[in-house]
Formats: sequence, structure tokens, C-alpha cells
Amino acid sequence: MDLIYSGIAALIALVTGFILGWGYVKAQITAIEARCRAELEQWKAEAAKEIRKDSVNRSRSTLKGKIAEQMAPVYPAFRYLPADARFIGSPVDYIVFDGLSEVADEHGTSLKIVFMDVKHGAATLTRTQRVIKKAVDEGRVSWETLHIPDER
Repeated sequence: MDLIYSGIAALIALVTGFILGWGYVKAQITAIEARCRAELEQWKAEAAKEIRKDSVNRSRSTLKGKIAEQMAPVYPAFRYLPADARFIGSPVDYIVFDGLSEVADEHGTSLKIVFMDVKHGAATLTRTQRVIKKAVDEGRVSWETLHIPDER
């Protein structure tokens, strides 16, 4: 009988120890989860600030680039008459008809056509612009006139 009581006592002690241990581990896990959640929220707040800052900087850079594109004809580095430049924006910024003003005034008889893209800062040509530049460099440029019939 003593053996049964001691077995029951051992079982009760074992179950009690298990329940207490489980409760302790659960409390530790809950504390770790709470600390991790707090760190995650802090990281989110800091990251959001950095993301907003990066977004504002990119927006400013884009805006400066757009302004530079539009203002290019008034920069001293612009080698052509502003009146000869036509802004198209995409896929290149300008087509310059160098000499067009003289031709229009009947003083000139020839002109040069220049495809121009304006870049701000360290910006480089896009893939499409590089393909266009290659076509121009290789002389793969032509003229076509499209006649549309008069429908009356």
C-alpha cells in the first residue's frame, strides 16, 4: 500500500512539476513574444521614417530632372536656338531642328536634326534610349510622308 501511495505521490509531484514547468515556459514565451512585438513596432516606425525620407528624396530628384528637361533650352550648355528645339518628352526629350529658324526666315537652306535627351545628375540613358541612339548612330533614320485621302 505504501508503494501505491508513494507511486501516486510521485505521479502527483510529476504532474504538478509538469504543470508548473509548462506555466513557466508559457510565461517566458509570452514575455519573449511581447518583447519581439515591441521591437517589431519600433523597427516599423523607424523603417517608415526612412522609407518616407527615401520617397521624398526620389520625388525631389525626379522633379529636378523634369525641371531640367523643360529648362534645358535656356541653359548655357544648350548649343542650339531654343526656337529650333521641340520638346516631346518620350522616348527622347527633344528633337532639335538646328537651323530651322534660319530656314523659316528664308536665310538658310539646310538644317541638322538632333535627337536629344536631358539627364540630371548621374542619370543614364534608358535601354530604349540606347537603342534609339544606336539606330541614329548607324544611320537607320528615314523620312516618310503619309498622305491621307480627302473624304468628301
